[in-house]
Amino acid sequence: MRDLVEIGMGRTARRVYGLGDVDIVPSRRTRSSKDVSTAWQIDAYRFEIPLVTHPTDAIVSPGTAVAVGELGGLGVLNAEGLWARHADVEDVLDRLIRTVDEDDDPAAPVRVLQELHAAPIQMDLLAEAIKTVRESGVTVAVRVSPQRAAELTPDLLAAGVEILVVQGTIISAEHVARDGEPLNLKRFIADLDVPVIAGGIGDYRTAMHLMRTGAAGVIVGYGYTPGVTTTDSVLGIGVPMATAIADAAAARRDYLDETGGRYVHVIADGGVHTSGEIAKAVACGADAVMLGEPLAAAAEAPGQGLYWTAAAAHPSVPRSHISVALDQEFDLRTLLFGPSVDPRGVTNLFGGLRRAMAKTGYSDLKEFQKVGLSIRG
Repeated sequence: MRDLVEIGMGRTARRVYGLGDVDIVPSRRTRSSKDVSTAWQIDAYRFEIPLVTHPTDAIVSPGTAVAVGELGGLGVLNAEGLWARHADVEDVLDRLIRTVDEDDDPAAPVRVLQELHAAPIQMDLLAEAIKTVRESGVTVAVRVSPQRAAELTPDLLAAGVEILVVQGTIISAEHVARDGEPLNLKRFIADLDVPVIAGGIGDYRTAMHLMRTGAAGVIVGYGYTPGVTTTDSVLGIGVPMATAIADAAAARRDYLDETGGRYVHVIADGGVHTSGEIAKAVACGADAVMLGEPLAAAAEAPGQGLYWTAAAAHPSVPRSHISVALDQEFDLRTLLFGPSVDPRGVTNLFGGLRRAMAKTGYSDLKEFQKVGLSIRG
């Protein structure tokens, strides 16, 4: 039963919770972390850790996509980002970094990013970036926006993309438009031979609608990061992640019953910055997490410590700052697996998840989704 509160005469709102509002409850059993599996599988593709990278140029280059894949996660390239528009990406990133360092105007870096994204997409550049990932032997995943999915996808598939991510800040199964033909996700997905992950969403109904389109996974959230993303202040839209994940997990359960066994993965994108928050996201029902800012501290990140989301480059309504990530640099392996000397949970991210599962007695991610939760008073 939904917890509704009255916010004024005749107007109620639902009480919802973020990951910081919930805690994992220990069970009567513990086990060795050596006996815990953090592996997950979507379609035919298996990954050793439940990590999908947020598709931003700040953290994902073709090289880092390969590195993430070799470490057991899924790196997602942005098909509408800088590697698709510029042959000299290192030079344009250096320009952006210099602007952040030297210009006192906080809007200046966003203007530079908008300018860089005004350049046209060049499919030969994008195909070359995809080729780098494909030839390494790791799974090739690429993100497109709903607006350009139909246009770009045939070339992406020809280049060797194995998992397609259709992602916008807010996405729906039904987009109503006066001008032009809207993307029909159900028809679009049915025509493809590769699994599609779609999002972001924040409620049960939209999660169910996306699952019914045939998506292999749904993304919950829009990459919310305090001090970076501004969708809440620009659009007034947002659902705290613990509730949003739990609602999507409920849709997954009901869809599983509706279809007699078709399982759709729930991927949490937002509010996840530490190993404890990764554990809470899985405990709320996520199959994997989509990490952005935590990976900006990796020495391999192309943004060299800066972080932004793709929404920062929107030509008229940008919804992301360009911010400095952690004040310390780590190699990617240390960020994901340690060893760590930092007590904040910002390194050894998946070692922390493994330890949380062991301390509560669960041996795999699906079992860990059943762990008890409590709400802070």
